[in-house]
Amino acid sequence: MPHADRTDNWVRFARDRDTGIETIHAHFEGHAYDPHWHDTYAVGVTEQGVQRFHVGRVRHESVPGRAILLEPGEIHDGNGPTPGGFTYRLLYLDPAWLRDALGGLFEEHPDHYELRFGATLSDDQTVARAIAGAFQALHGGEMRMVRQTALDHLLRRLTRHADWRARPCPDPGGIPLAQRARDYLHAHQTEDIGLDDLAAAVGSDRFRISRAFKAAHGLPPHAYLVQLRLLRARRLLAAGVSPADVAAMVGFADQSHLGRWFRRAYAMTPAYYRRRTKLPD
Repeated sequence: MPHADRTDNWVRFARDRDTGIETIHAHFEGHAYDPHWHDTYAVGVTEQGVQRFHVGRVRHESVPGRAILLEPGEIHDGNGPTPGGFTYRLLYLDPAWLRDALGGLFEEHPDHYELRFGATLSDDQTVARAIAGAFQALHGGEMRMVRQTALDHLLRRLTRHADWRARPCPDPGGIPLAQRARDYLHAHQTEDIGLDDLAAAVGSDRFRISRAFKAAHGLPPHAYLVQLRLLRARRLLAAGVSPADVAAMVGFADQSHLGRWFRRAYAMTPAYYRRRTKLPD
């Protein structure tokens, strides 16, 4: 988990009141956060140092001026391997907002398709500058027209390094073992599920299901279940629900249990996230 006792690590977080886009400005030395994923696109730029992270099993290193482009569901971690650590700025773009925004900007935006980045890292400085500009406008609370213009410019730059892929459709011929297990976890994510329960539900044994699940989804079932709970916790905290109530609602033992996992994934406490994301009524 992040080195909470190190005063040289810091996180500054904000949420745009109009779009719901979250922005984070952070600095870490050494271990930053454990493997996790977001249900949003994440686009950022490294400001200082070497930012090392894995997406699945592939290791990436970002240096100052390099853009980071992550799609929803991509499992990644974070680490600063060199003295002095690393500093970065990042925006989290909701897929539904992104589709609507692209549809308004580009008449050729295809129906029933989603945006896919061509690469995880980009040295295109026009993209990096567009990310930095949009971050500054949103994180700094610029007037609405400035924020909207900066986001439009960012989307135009991002689409130069992206392509389109069809949205996945359910397989009518039957769902593979790992997919059935994933569906079960989604349906029972607040319950205290054991591997035996999961195996029985999908008609397999616990060892085979663990191997198949990790191969298909990049995480073992227990870690995937934690991530499901954390994603729901973020939504509830942003809606103003207290950390103690959130912990009970999403299936954690108590508030401290939620806090430990939340810090490991996002390098901030649930209470801090709630303060910075709760939108005015």
